[in-house]
Amino acid sequence: MNRFVELIPQQCAKYGEREALRFRDYETQVWSSITWQGFSQLIDRAAGALYMGGVEPQGRVCIFTQNCPEILITHFGAFYNRAIPVPIYATSSRDEVAYIVNDSGATILFAGDQGQYDIARQVIDGCPTLKFIVTLHPSVKRDKDDKSTLTWQEFLATGDKLGKDVLDGIEQRKQQGQEDDIIYLIYTSGTTGVPKGVMLMHSNMNAAMEAHIERFDAFINDKTDVSLSFLPFSHVFELGWTMVCLCTGIRVAINYDPREIQRAVKEVQPNYMCSVPRFWEKVYTAINDNLQGAKPVVRMMVKQAIRVGKTRNLKYARFGKKAPALIERQYQYFEKKVFQKLRGAIGVTDGKMFPTAGAMLSDNITEFLHAVGINICIGYGLSETNASVSFFTEPGWTIGTVGMPISSIQVKIGDQNEILVKGPTVMKGYYNKPDETAKAIDADGWFHTGDCGELAPTGEIILTERLKDLYKTSNGKYIAPQVLETMLGQDKFIEQVAIIGDGRKYVSALIVPDFDELKAYADKKHLPYISIEELVNDPEIHKMIEQRINDYQKGLAAYEQIKRFVLLPKAFTMENGELTNTLKIKRAVINKRYRPLIDAMYAADFRKKKETKDQ
Repeated sequence: MNRFVELIPQQCAKYGEREALRFRDYETQVWSSITWQGFSQLIDRAAGALYMGGVEPQGRVCIFTQNCPEILITHFGAFYNRAIPVPIYATSSRDEVAYIVNDSGATILFAGDQGQYDIARQVIDGCPTLKFIVTLHPSVKRDKDDKSTLTWQEFLATGDKLGKDVLDGIEQRKQQGQEDDIIYLIYTSGTTGVPKGVMLMHSNMNAAMEAHIERFDAFINDKTDVSLSFLPFSHVFELGWTMVCLCTGIRVAINYDPREIQRAVKEVQPNYMCSVPRFWEKVYTAINDNLQGAKPVVRMMVKQAIRVGKTRNLKYARFGKKAPALIERQYQYFEKKVFQKLRGAIGVTDGKMFPTAGAMLSDNITEFLHAVGINICIGYGLSETNASVSFFTEPGWTIGTVGMPISSIQVKIGDQNEILVKGPTVMKGYYNKPDETAKAIDADGWFHTGDCGELAPTGEIILTERLKDLYKTSNGKYIAPQVLETMLGQDKFIEQVAIIGDGRKYVSALIVPDFDELKAYADKKHLPYISIEELVNDPEIHKMIEQRINDYQKGLAAYEQIKRFVLLPKAFTMENGELTNTLKIKRAVINKRYRPLIDAMYAADFRKKKETKDQ
């Protein structure tokens, strides 16, 4: 019997009527709870319904919805049947959903809200393996001619009156579960090509749980701790962390609407929350903006508090050392006068640890957050490695790294500085794609991550760039675009950046400004504008952004610096195919779509030089 078949009954026996999950009620919007006992009962019902729905051992079911308790209930119901959940991002397009359903051969598609139901209806005729749809949100209105959809309650009801043969059948499946069964098919969002189904085994998840619990056990309090699920469960990072929470008894508060995250953080006051760096970049910007508007005496006090916080937390506490008495007294004073209020305004008054991954976070933001008592735990991993390859280890983590590899994982640096990973958390391969699997995992079992990096003397990983993202200018210089994009992402006026430079004479950029900040600046400077297009083309706006860019890149080599840029009037979006579901830039799409604009930047530079020469 597999670990995740035994987990819920074991936790139910241990915790009983204590809260397991917390969620905002669909109709009242009030936070409600599901106890371990209630969670277990719902999983039993879902397992029966899946069995009655014809799901076979190692059969696939797709879950296409925003975060909600029904996802976890369905996952564990599938585990009881030795079946495989296939998460799909709530923001996926019709073509992406159809591809994943067909590639996985799923028989049931769970759809969250009205938009997801509408897409499910559009694809069902083109998905021959799909038997029926289950809607999760109670407000979904079914088509009049729809005879292949059940509501969540109707679905559960099919498993309520099971005969002895069916119950014995489910129990037999539980007992027959093997460690080399597939536990999840996680489809990569992919910046290039079609999504690939990552086959993660029960053994992969077991090894990941053991490695994480080993590191975190010392400071987890299963009686009071709560984790807020902010990233989607279709993201292996959030999914893996949530499994850690369920294994250790940490309550899981599920945020349904990503747009409500700031409200949810303040209401839940989580001890833990997975996030991507962009969340903390925005927190950092907001704090600095508020500080600039404060009275001089307040600004001076906060700056002194941050200096003391950096000394105490980064010079001493980071290494498990006790700070000198004077520093500690100063820190405790500022903790009460400044830091508690600052964290309270964000909603992390009693934060213990905030796992952060998915992209780079600048060193100065990392230092700032730790200085004020926000314990950012930076890590690195991929779907193919079942999330974590490495993360900060306490005490002794090093700024500028993505932490120490987890236990049982081997890491080495291959050709072109590519990070190679080997160990029990690495995937079996890509579903239905043996050629792609052979490219990714070599004959010696090393998974080729596609990421560039190096190993620090401590053994920690220093992540530099995606191998495929590295640019080589026409002058033969290599450029790491993500480093520049991370650097500029700190700026309050910049929302998105796409660095250009492959095969070009120098580096340029397409920049999507923060339009609200830009409007506020224009109003303050009395710059007239009628539209966003007019605003981003204003010479004064361009000059201001140029100065800010130059301030950031003062320490860069000349060939690394951005020489020209264009401010775009519209954001890059998933709907337009410019971003992946994890909000990574699809460089090939952007380079193709904005080719005329990019060419014009370089042509304008050529014309400018020619005019100067002619003069």
